[in-house]
Amino acid sequence: MSDATSGEWAGRQSPIAEGDVVRVLVVEDNDIDAFIVGEMLARARGVHAAVERAVRLDDALTRLEAGDVDLVLLDLTLPDSRGLDTFGALSLAHPEVPAIVFTASDDESLAISAVRQGAQDYLVKGQVTAEALGRAIRYALERHRLMDALRSLSLIDDLTGLYNRRGFLTLAESHLQLARRGKRRAVLVFGDLDGLKQVNDSHGHHSGDLALRAAAQVLRASFRQSDLIARLGGDEFAVLAHESAESHDAVLLRRLEEQFAAWNAQSSLPFRVGMSVGLVGFQPDRDGALEEALARADEALYRQKRARRAASAG
Repeated sequence: MSDATSGEWAGRQSPIAEGDVVRVLVVEDNDIDAFIVGEMLARARGVHAAVERAVRLDDALTRLEAGDVDLVLLDLTLPDSRGLDTFGALSLAHPEVPAIVFTASDDESLAISAVRQGAQDYLVKGQVTAEALGRAIRYALERHRLMDALRSLSLIDDLTGLYNRRGFLTLAESHLQLARRGKRRAVLVFGDLDGLKQVNDSHGHHSGDLALRAAAQVLRASFRQSDLIARLGGDEFAVLAHESAESHDAVLLRRLEEQFAAWNAQSSLPFRVGMSVGLVGFQPDRDGALEEALARADEALYRQKRARRAASAG
């Protein structure tokens, strides 16, 4: 494995062709595990890897700042970071670089959570072959490239990786059609990121971008992969979920609040990240149902904001 070198990089824009070099950063503090990964990469079919290694998360983030990395193989347990915090920090700082997480066999549920938060795949140590590793890298790069293609179609928000307003409205109709066929109830959550202007004014717009990315991570962790999550613009987010009984609405809001609390508890940022939300349930059995639900959710959001202000004033 080579030492880090600097250089600019705009990202891999085309599929891997035979003979292409894939620049892989292995983030692993265990010498034996790092050696095994390097050996497997040398034998992996269909992947000609140029491999570098970082031992600590901070080292990896510094290396990624220099660019010229196609993919990260990330151990979730490092000397300076553990668990989902490891992937969260990497993803917040460099969402443009796809990552595959490595985990021990007893941490598989943790790795699945990382995938839900945006990791391309996970591999269990001791259960990976060179062939499987090569295949995972090829698939991860192709999925990431396809996501970039979606961005070029203006359906994806560049900052957070969520759908943007256009993507949300475009895909919402297919979600609602499925709900109509199954005669299922739909739930719309409309949210405003709290205090974004104050974060921008006090800490700079880069910190505001970090807050928006953090909110996106919390939303991904709070909802199912089948739910439609979007940043509509500015500090506004929306989630369209289905198959949710009315009795589950309070549970959903409580889980969202708990996820934000958990994120803030482990965050090293000099500000808290929170969200005011409005939730409405509706039957998507007629035209105009989504637009009406958006208006009702917006009203519910501002009722919550007024109630908060009244409580703080009292």
